[in-house]
Amino acid sequence: MKRLFFCLASVGLWLVVISSVSMSGDLTVAKYAGEFISTGVGARGLGMGGAYVAICTDVTAGYWNPAGLIGLKYPQVMLMHASRFSGIVKYDYAAFALPAGRFSSLGISMIRLGVDDIPITALANADLPLSETNRPYIEKMVSDAEYAFYLSYAKAVVGRFSYGANIKLIRKSVGENSAWGIGFDFGVLLNPIANLRFGANLQDGTTTLLAWDTNRKELISPTLKIGFAYPFALNILSSKITPALDFDTRFENRRSAAQTNLGPISLDFHLGLEYRVFNAVALRIGSDVGRFSAGTGLYLPQLLIDYAFMSHDELGDTHRVSLKVSIEKSKFKRSYR
Repeated sequence: MKRLFFCLASVGLWLVVISSVSMSGDLTVAKYAGEFISTGVGARGLGMGGAYVAICTDVTAGYWNPAGLIGLKYPQVMLMHASRFSGIVKYDYAAFALPAGRFSSLGISMIRLGVDDIPITALANADLPLSETNRPYIEKMVSDAEYAFYLSYAKAVVGRFSYGANIKLIRKSVGENSAWGIGFDFGVLLNPIANLRFGANLQDGTTTLLAWDTNRKELISPTLKIGFAYPFALNILSSKITPALDFDTRFENRRSAAQTNLGPISLDFHLGLEYRVFNAVALRIGSDVGRFSAGTGLYLPQLLIDYAFMSHDELGDTHRVSLKVSIEKSKFKRSYR
């Protein structure tokens, strides 16, 4: 009953926000308004090219697929930092998740993407054209910062099926202007036969609204992320191999900006492979929307250190490092009694 009330209250809040802001101002379906969220989190999944929707069963599932949080046995904390595009863009992520009862989990996470110290220039004499004597100068420095906050819930229905959902709050600011938004994600995770895993995450499932203080209203269209994985063990070195395939379906009319499209519906693909030895060291390789990615992981007691690399022909390479801590104390362990 409490969960039902929580869900109804959340949907009601979203409807109130939609109705209140849609009465005035311009309402626009913004093609890339939620692009900063699509970057991904956690160096393990990113090293595998972002093919992680069917694999994630740790704290990062709050982003990739909230249903995967049901895989937690202990509370986990993760931190990640990345400098993208030759250090111009800073990307940070923090998350905490824990088991909540026998068959459910809770999580909270935050993403920040920022470009700081952007110079705003002006002419010495705005009434005159640009010339040798009327040169531009830096009037002020501003920042572009984008935040996403997630509150996640997961529930196991049967042994091989779980579902989950996110309430997502978005905050954007560019110079003196800012926007707030609220949206919802819905995920499922299924292990239908043998080692085959299937995952799906409908991001911005109710269409996320961004309301700017300039009276502009933007809508972020849903993105359906679908993934498959088939992990299997090898007798050699007690190793494990995990191949994975994900694809993102968008409805924003991206056309040539996507890898393939059918009219306004576009598809982007993620391929990944992980090879883990003795549950101590992992090597990863992938293709993130056609861009090469790779990574490695070091498994220590209660600590996982991951590194991921992604290439980009025009904007420079990206390096990501994440740390995951598992609080493996008996009093925090999930109880099935």
